[in-house]
Amino acid sequence: MGGARAWGAEALGTALLLCTVIGSGVMAERLAGGHAAVALLANAWATVGGLYVLIEVFAPLSGAHFNPIVSAVQVWRGALPAREWLPYALAQCVGAVLGAVLAHAMFELPLLQVSSHVRSGPGAWWGEAVATFGLLLVVLRAPAGRGAAMVAAYIGAAYWFTSSTSFANPAACLGRMLTDSFAGIAPASVPGFVLAELLGAVVAVAVVAFLRPEAPPTPAGD
Repeated sequence: MGGARAWGAEALGTALLLCTVIGSGVMAERLAGGHAAVALLANAWATVGGLYVLIEVFAPLSGAHFNPIVSAVQVWRGALPAREWLPYALAQCVGAVLGAVLAHAMFELPLLQVSSHVRSGPGAWWGEAVATFGLLLVVLRAPAGRGAAMVAAYIGAAYWFTSSTSFANPAACLGRMLTDSFAGIAPASVPGFVLAELLGAVVAVAVVAFLRPEAPPTPAGD
């Protein structure tokens, strides 16, 4: 897995994911009449559906990571060559930016924006760490053939049970930094989120390594 086709799939998949997140946030905010809970519910459901479909579509081409941390973990587990991580991450970041621009174009908003939505403080950082920990736990432990549904379901749940509304993705932080809409995050808030995501990922890898079943004992005489 890798090469130009995989990089293109990661860029396109990430662009469509961020377009889904940001576009549904704009639509939800316009239609919710000031009810933040209704807007968040609509945003979450759109993200769940979009993420599931995108994983199913792009997994055969690139693994459907859409996330530099997921790509790094796939390098760790040997599912992605280490030389592919940087092209994957760059493709994901480019896709995230294009997804934000596309969402703005659909809703006739300024294409280039900077978010003013501050998301900061220990509670939000803990929320991001927990969100990323859970995402990586699902990615690494999901049974074969069930990853798309389980990842989408987890992200939908984490929209609600984490204080950060579950970005869990540095590329998503980049794209959402460039939208001054419901889904946005202020640039000053991004470093704290990314550090929290890295912490959650490291803990997830350690926990999964600890939980990994041991090899069965070799029968005597073999």
